[in-house]
Amino acid sequence: MPRKSLFANGLWLFLCELGQDEAIKWGAVGIREEWGVWRPGRPSLATLWRMSFSHGSRAGKAIAAAAEAVQTLLSDPRQIERIEHVAAVIAGAIRSGGKVLACGNGGSACDAMHFCEELTGRFRNDRRALPAIACVDPGHLTCTANDFGFEFVFSRWIEALGTQADVLVVLSTSGNSPNITRAVEAAGKLGMTRVALLGRGGGVLSGLCEYQWIVPGKSSERIQELHMLILHTLVECIEHELGL
Repeated sequence: MPRKSLFANGLWLFLCELGQDEAIKWGAVGIREEWGVWRPGRPSLATLWRMSFSHGSRAGKAIAAAAEAVQTLLSDPRQIERIEHVAAVIAGAIRSGGKVLACGNGGSACDAMHFCEELTGRFRNDRRALPAIACVDPGHLTCTANDFGFEFVFSRWIEALGTQADVLVVLSTSGNSPNITRAVEAAGKLGMTRVALLGRGGGVLSGLCEYQWIVPGKSSERIQELHMLILHTLVECIEHELGL
């Protein structure tokens, strides 16, 4: 399969696993085959989702909103191309002896941890472990927050563990988290490559990293869902770049 189709194929598999009806499967195949470009006359993905739920269903509206956010992401080819480029950058760092460091707050911390465990542990198939660490150590977090302030929890961690060969991945739904901003600044001083997954226009973090995604979505959960979709696709593309 061509590399540029990995994201679309992954989305197709994701949708099919959710158990949508035949109309949804038909639309999802359109995504996979046409790289996010819908044939004339085909309803949008969001419309197909809405067809499968009653208009008054809270759950249906939530799923439809998620599908619409995914469709918006797919509509911009630059967002997809960036995944493959960043995957190549991370793979190159790993080849050179570097590692991935990742951080975020709350649900984004969980997403950072999820991303890293699929590199160090397993994604789909057995392969060698890949070096990645998420900043979720309670000892470090509580010590630094208590003695220096919560805005320093990530930057001091990067000062301790980061090297020029590493890649920092930060996640922020608002783009305005002071501790994430300090982390990006600390990584920049070390010469690290920085990757940001943001939402809501990017906030103060917009433009501070070498690579960024500012994903669509009006609420934190929609933004985090797209962040996780990008992270999962990054893992797949990193494995492909490394021949695993």
